[in-house]
Amino acid sequence: MDEDREALDLAADWADISQGLRKDLGQQLHSQWIKPIQVGSFCKETGTLDLFLPTEFSANWVADRFADRLSLAWKIARPDVRHVRISVHPGRRPLPELRLGGAGGGARRPANDGAPSLDTGAASLGGQEFGALVQGSVGLDPSLTFTSFVTGNANVLACNAAQRMAAVEAPQFSPLYLKAATGQGKTHLLHAIGHAYLAAHPRARIFYCSAERFMVEFVQALRQNQMIEFKSRLRGFDLLLVDDIQFIIGKASAQEELLYTIDALLAEGKRLVFAADRAPQALDGVEQRLLSRLSMGLVADIQPADIELRRSILEHRLARFAPSDVPSDVIEFLARTINRNVRELVGGLNKLIAYAQLTGQAVSLQLAEEQLTDILSANRKRITIDEIQRTVCQFYRVDRTEMASKRRARAVVRPRQVAMYLAKVLTPRSYPEIGRKFGGRDHSTVIHAVRLIEDLRTRDADMDGDVRSLLRQLES
Repeated sequence: MDEDREALDLAADWADISQGLRKDLGQQLHSQWIKPIQVGSFCKETGTLDLFLPTEFSANWVADRFADRLSLAWKIARPDVRHVRISVHPGRRPLPELRLGGAGGGARRPANDGAPSLDTGAASLGGQEFGALVQGSVGLDPSLTFTSFVTGNANVLACNAAQRMAAVEAPQFSPLYLKAATGQGKTHLLHAIGHAYLAAHPRARIFYCSAERFMVEFVQALRQNQMIEFKSRLRGFDLLLVDDIQFIIGKASAQEELLYTIDALLAEGKRLVFAADRAPQALDGVEQRLLSRLSMGLVADIQPADIELRRSILEHRLARFAPSDVPSDVIEFLARTINRNVRELVGGLNKLIAYAQLTGQAVSLQLAEEQLTDILSANRKRITIDEIQRTVCQFYRVDRTEMASKRRARAVVRPRQVAMYLAKVLTPRSYPEIGRKFGGRDHSTVIHAVRLIEDLRTRDADMDGDVRSLLRQLES
């Protein structure tokens, strides 16, 4: 009876935790990685809770990226949980390891992915531990370096500032505050700064953590009467890297300690880097003195990646895979369609290649459309055929009425065919529906136009340039 009650309590706690993670991660990531988790047994003697996943691949993925968040959530829900162990469900036959890395390497996180902010644990380098929770931390991800960070107009300022912060000579600014939306590469740069700084200063002491981890360490030290030790260890570091600083909102005591730590480190010429999804001035619930410290150095924005940068990131990522035949039209399709953040972009490529390897299928445009439905639908901008017609007419300087007219002059027909092609590429409309928007034309006319423009793009550089330019205008 006690075991049944314990199982029910665990199930109820997991339901609450899972619901919270769904809100934090979004429906897609939650459904793919969190929902399959099964709660196993809980050992009260060791405080260890087992979480099971159906395959070794999924267990490794979740353990690598979400272990800290799962552990923290369970500790909040049940204080007697001290360790969370993630493994394959007993009795499951492990699948062969899927190697997404290059030859001789293990699975790597995506370029510019920034290692999902949910798994930012704490790293204590230079041989010094920091608090009980740091023990066993994975530390800095070896794959997240400046070499693996792909730059473009959207992120070149932040990347240059990060490199300056890690250089041998003292930077002209401190702290550095990296501001970017989720999945745009700010955490990648934090890891890269840590690696580069350690290479330039081999004996340096580096502390890397999330704001949540900072608060956990702070509360633990407070409860255990170890605040003096906490402060001395924290202020003994040469480089402080704090991710997701927005999560320190409202924690007055932790804010005050962070404020004093910043002042102490800056007074000694130490280097500090913070990252958040919003500007310092937009951090509600943070006292003014801390806001002043966070913004007193350099605030570097990372803008959403444009299509050229997205394409470069995919090509760079492909070069790090074991040889995989991914057609250029698939790369173009992913770069054009998955535009919300870089993490989703590279995650889509990972999923596509993983599915192809596991099933023995060739990577193709059709396979991408079939297997990445959720990602693609979440990223598609609602572009209408009317908007396409208006943009094409402005681009080619023809009257809007020509889209539905019967005129067959080349100066009119080609823009009309381009508009039909774009309508098929950018909207979910069927061939007959598109035909009706172009003066009631038959679906076969639309099919002919789409195939013609596809062919012309491969043979005519000017046509391909026109289409690319129109795509940028419509998707911006």
